[in-house]
Amino acid sequence: METLINAAIPWAFGFPKFNTSNKHRVKPRTVRCLRKNDEVNGLFEAPSQMDLEGHAHMKMSQSPESDPDTKHNEIWQLFREAQRNILYLNKQRLMAVEELKKAKTEKEMLLDRIQKLEEENQADAGKDKLSILWDLLLRIDSMVLKGMIDTGEASDFRRLVMNSNAIVADVFFDIMQRKDVELLAELRHFSDKNKRNGFHIVHICTEMVPVVSVGSLASYVTGLSHALQRQGNLVEVILPKYASLDLDEVQGLREIEAEFYSYFNGQLQGNRIWTGVVYGIGVTFIQPVHYSTFFTRERLYGYPDDFERFSYFSRASLDYIVKSGKQPDVLHIHNWETAIVGPLFWDVFVKQGLGGTRIMLTCHDFGSQCLEQPDKLALCGLDSSRLHRSDRLQDNTKGHLANILKGGVVYSNKVVIMSSMHSKASIIHSLSHGLESTFTIHKDKLLIAPYGFDKFTWDPSRDKFLPENYTADNMKGKAVCKVALQQHLGLTEHASVILVGCIFSEVSDVDLENLKEVVLIASRRDVQFVFTRLSKVPSKNTSLDSFLEEIKDENVRFIDKCDEALSHLIFAGSDIILCPSFHDPMLQVPLKAMRYGAAPIAITSIGKRFRHVVDHDLQSTKLSQFLNTTFAYMSLNEALDEIKSNSMQWNQKIMDAMTKDFSWDAECYDIHISAYTALKNL
Repeated sequence: METLINAAIPWAFGFPKFNTSNKHRVKPRTVRCLRKNDEVNGLFEAPSQMDLEGHAHMKMSQSPESDPDTKHNEIWQLFREAQRNILYLNKQRLMAVEELKKAKTEKEMLLDRIQKLEEENQADAGKDKLSILWDLLLRIDSMVLKGMIDTGEASDFRRLVMNSNAIVADVFFDIMQRKDVELLAELRHFSDKNKRNGFHIVHICTEMVPVVSVGSLASYVTGLSHALQRQGNLVEVILPKYASLDLDEVQGLREIEAEFYSYFNGQLQGNRIWTGVVYGIGVTFIQPVHYSTFFTRERLYGYPDDFERFSYFSRASLDYIVKSGKQPDVLHIHNWETAIVGPLFWDVFVKQGLGGTRIMLTCHDFGSQCLEQPDKLALCGLDSSRLHRSDRLQDNTKGHLANILKGGVVYSNKVVIMSSMHSKASIIHSLSHGLESTFTIHKDKLLIAPYGFDKFTWDPSRDKFLPENYTADNMKGKAVCKVALQQHLGLTEHASVILVGCIFSEVSDVDLENLKEVVLIASRRDVQFVFTRLSKVPSKNTSLDSFLEEIKDENVRFIDKCDEALSHLIFAGSDIILCPSFHDPMLQVPLKAMRYGAAPIAITSIGKRFRHVVDHDLQSTKLSQFLNTTFAYMSLNEALDEIKSNSMQWNQKIMDAMTKDFSWDAECYDIHISAYTALKNL
């Protein structure tokens, strides 16, 4: 590649080579600048020595007495012309050198760009293979709905795709555009049916990054699904077809041309089914026909008929799974919005070919549990007289109402509570929002799992947004990133200056009075600060404006709108990242900070230093245990003291944190795969 590029770079100037072996030297012809109309490239050919001698002889014959002044002037004229020629040639030489430098730089940039493109092409090739697999699986679903194959054959085909995914992607790459009849013939011809080892998991949920996102559920579904698929499991997602979906992120979106009905409000209701691939994950979208306004609204949640909307979707999802012949190992449901799947599954669907399927519920927030009149359960086909009991759906406090989230807990085989910082005991007894008695009864099936982050996007050793990459073993690149960040922000550029970042999504997440106290104390020590809000749209906030005015200083910067590249640079260039909370399911700031060699420090003043401390319970996560022994009890002032007085100990802490894996693929994955295994063995 480099040889081709070298050959393609033209030389600005060529310099002739002379044969010095000739015995008879030919004197060079004098060259000098010719002005005005006779100029040719700034040079012209002067007379030869012979011409000059002949000219002089003629002058001597005409005037026997030569004029010394004339000769002197001619010599000086020749000397000046020679000087001008030398200067001109030197200028041309310098221009040639600059052109060569420029060409070399362009060549290096081109080689670097080619390398990055090759890496991207390799990554895209992997994504394309995964997309082919999911396109094939979704076509199988379509064949079942159209009546082309039965559910047993569909199940065999799915196992075939899961077992031989690499071969299948190559075999079916060129025939995916064929009609279903031809594709079915190829599937039947492809006879390898080895037993699969991975799990088949179906998420029935209401959010997924990047197509629709409001809270922590969206990143969790996508992050966990990726981690599971990387280990050979088959994961798919069922979502409502909101009007607000970002369909640009859906690859191969198509509507299945088959009638599909689901039960609701005493009769069968028509639905349109759409399928596609999102980030390599197969996704099915359910669009109601008669109740078309259920998912065409401005917001996802917060309407008086939310129970009707999401119970419709939950029932339709189960009807779709049965109709398409899917037999997943696990139906994974989330929060109260799809918790009704638990009672529906065991009361209505378990005997419809789903005897080997089990239910897992994930809870992200107990603040919203959905309390409804018991008779509304009949809308989706449930018998309220059987379910409105204290050991089932009856609310623990308001006995006349049904608690939908409680029903999900009771009717699920496993319940995973997402919390990076709290133990099972503290959640049951302090954070259960009225569900303490229910959790106590079902505590054996409760698990606590931490959130994670995408370790492939957030990796300083290969982050494309950084001016120089680095690792825990070689931190030189981090100093380069700090200087680049300082330069971008207009701060004093020096790697030895301590730089503190603070990243948040909403002003309401931050205790500004507490933060002001922390910043004012630290600013006396010549610390640099950068505050940024990761918001899509900049907005005015009176309390924030007042805060910024009070901490105004030459070493303080605020960025109201931060793009992806700058957010990566802030993590890489900061020594410390101030965190509103260590429990940060939305942005995962503490996890990214540790990954990039920045210490996560809680925004805690001296008088409130234990505000964000995690508990010591042995049932807490490995993440909380690590934070508890490193950064949890440390204030910003104490961190600054340790950097100054015990830099070796501080650097060791930073390197230890960088080498820990707190991504979706680590502890979060391990807990979920352990739960799936336990479910399979029930």
